[in-house]
Amino acid sequence: MNFSEKISLGRTGLQVGRLGISSSFGAPAEAYEEAFERGCNYFTWGTFLKGRSSQMKAAVKNICARGEQDNLVLAILSYAHNAFLTETFFVRGLKSLGIEYADVLILGYFPKRPPQKVIDGALNLVEKGLVRFIGITSHNRKVFPQLYRESIFDIFHVRYNAAHRGAETDVFPELIGKDRPGLVSFTATCWNKLLNPKKTPPDEKTPSAVDCYRFVLSNPAVDICMMGAKTIAQMRENLTTLDYGPLTNEELNRMRRIGDFIYGKK
Repeated sequence: MNFSEKISLGRTGLQVGRLGISSSFGAPAEAYEEAFERGCNYFTWGTFLKGRSSQMKAAVKNICARGEQDNLVLAILSYAHNAFLTETFFVRGLKSLGIEYADVLILGYFPKRPPQKVIDGALNLVEKGLVRFIGITSHNRKVFPQLYRESIFDIFHVRYNAAHRGAETDVFPELIGKDRPGLVSFTATCWNKLLNPKKTPPDEKTPSAVDCYRFVLSNPAVDICMMGAKTIAQMRENLTTLDYGPLTNEELNRMRRIGDFIYGKK
């Protein structure tokens, strides 16, 4: 089995590729479109990124112009932490992209449960038909089980990589059943620390980005692993992840050893 087949994103029913793509790294529009053609259809776009997000905006417009919006799952990130500003920037983002709705609104980053006014504002956007599902991103693992029990959010963005594996005990076991939210992992490379030879144990080979993505996707709890690229070459290298399957036990243990070394070094 490889990672090229799409799966259902939790209870949303959205059919998504296993690699998600962030606008944060500023790859050219052609790179995003090439990834989309390979089945990577979960795009996260932040209006706050300005120049860096403009290339994904161009790619989204091109995809929609070809009549393929139904195959694209677009998630718009909001860091407003205010219901009025969230709606204002969200609607502005839709107009900028030339679309009438987005699939997901992601609230972030929240160290604890968002204020009820912010949650109500997000749900109001759902009622207006401007967005289909709401998600949340946080570095605080403890917040996800609480929110899962409330059954408000449809998608969780959770930090998970070989150096930060706390989600394996604090989050993943809690999200079970047919009604579980979709689970999206971010920071697979631990902010590139896992790719840095200077941070690799002396007796280990430095992992590649593909190794990091495969480590994350080898955990059956994860639906999507987010990736980033600055160039077409980086995007194409990342996309080779789709040609592989889960890591072997030996490979997983190697990634854990390297992750433990990096975590210990902070």
